[in-house]
Order: sequence, then C-alpha cells, then structure tokens
Amino acid sequence: MPLPRQQRAVNRGLYALALRRLLKNRLAVAGLAVVLLLAGVAIFANQLSPYDPIKQNYDAISEGPSSKHWFGTDPLGRDTFSRLLFGARISLAVGIFTQVIVLSIGLPIGILAGYLGGRVDNLLMRFVDIIYAFPDLLFIILLRSLLGGGIMNIFLAIGLVAWTNIARLVRGQVLSVKQEDYITAARAVGASTPWMLLRHILPNVVSPLIVAVTFGIPRAIFVEAALSYIGIGIPPPTPSWGTMIQDGYTVIFVAPNLVLFPAIAIATVMLAFTFLGDGLRDALDPRLSRA
Repeated sequence: MPLPRQQRAVNRGLYALALRRLLKNRLAVAGLAVVLLLAGVAIFANQLSPYDPIKQNYDAISEGPSSKHWFGTDPLGRDTFSRLLFGARISLAVGIFTQVIVLSIGLPIGILAGYLGGRVDNLLMRFVDIIYAFPDLLFIILLRSLLGGGIMNIFLAIGLVAWTNIARLVRGQVLSVKQEDYITAARAVGASTPWMLLRHILPNVVSPLIVAVTFGIPRAIFVEAALSYIGIGIPPPTPSWGTMIQDGYTVIFVAPNLVLFPAIAIATVMLAFTFLGDGLRDALDPRLSRA
C-alpha cells in the first residue's frame, strides 16, 4: 500500500500535467476567462453597478441604450446593465450551491452503492431510478411548490433533482476502481474501509466529478432562468436573468434590448462552462491525452 506522502506527490504530478494540457486548449482557456469574469462581476457587483438594480425611476421608463443607461431601462425604469450585473451573482450562486447539494447527496450514495454492492447497491440504485424517472422540470416545480418561496429553496429544489447523474457516475467509477489489483492488495494487508474509501476510492473519482460539476453548473443556471421566466423562480424584485427575459418578453417588439442582453448573458455563460468542461475532460482523462 503506497504511503500517503507518495500518493499525494503522484496526485500533484497528475494534476499539474492536466493543468498544462488544459492551458493548451484555447477554447477551454477562453471559457475559464469568462467564468472568472463572471465570478469577478458577481463579487464586485456593488462596486461595478452604476445604479441600484431594484430602484425604479419613472422618468426613465423603457429607454433604449444610451450614454446614461448603457443597456437601456425596463418598463419600471430600472437600469438593465445594473440588473445584469446583479443577475450574474444569482446565476453563480445557483450554479455553486446547487452543485454542493448535488455532491452532498449523489457522492455518498454512489460510493456506498458501488463499494458495498449486493443488496445495498440494488436498493440505492432502485431509489435513484425512481427519482430519475420523474421529469426534471416538473419535479422541480412540485418541490418549489412544497418548499415555498425564497432563493435557498430554489437551490434546494434544483439540487434535489439533479443529483442522480452524479450518483450513477460515482457508482460506475467505484465499481471499476475496486477491481484493481492495488485495492485487492490493500484489503490483503488489512486496510480499513474508511482508509480504502479516502485513500484509494475517492481520489480516483475526483477527476470525473470535476468534469461533471463543471457541466452541472450551466444546467442549473439554465433551469433557474427557465423557472424565473415562467414566474416561479427567484422572487422579485431580486434581479435574475430569467426574470429579466420574462419582464422584457411583453415588450419585445418595442424594446428588444430588454430580452437580448440577458439572453446573450445566459448563452455566453453556458457556452463558457461547456468549453471549460470539455477542456477539463480532455485534460483529466489520460486516454484522451496527446502529451
């Protein structure tokens, strides 16, 4: 059984190599740059915003883009650019907190099902199949109705639906890893189950998890935007890109900028995470390596 220090050194070397591969992928680097920009905008939205995103100005209702209001104003006189900046904060929060919930549920279920096998595996995976059988959006709407309003309840509703793919992914990885010779050797020398899980099983699951989480973040952002668009997402007056599209839809032919700018923001962020996820998958999978 390898010493912890030796194993950490090997892991650092593998991740350093993966980082070099990632930086060679121009699309992935571009995606990473956009993601970092989104994070910066979300963190410093208060400093970057020229106006209060929820303050109404009835002297500037439905104005087009100008030097005073770069992206125009909505039918309530609120500055669209300021609302986009604060909407980035909501989108990033949705992506991060939803994936925390997804990992908190899917990771332990997948590890237990794959490692213990037998009846435990069968019971847990049948439970996963039941949850997976529900249409995602319909299930989220049902949970949203049961949990009530509030931003955290939106995160919880999305997370309680999206964890099944993580559980299946982790189970498959664990089933593959536990057949390796070093796992058999570790068992032979009396390694405990917690040691096996922490030192041997979990490190081999991290790489595909990173990729899955990267792809999961834009899905969560899109789901939140869809919920906000149909009126059951982020409660007003909190700015959300989906809510902005819903508000602008009624006047789309008069003021298309109200729909265009938040739609471009959603598309850009989803595309950035997709490029980054593809780059991470190629960098972390040795079979795809050309280095």
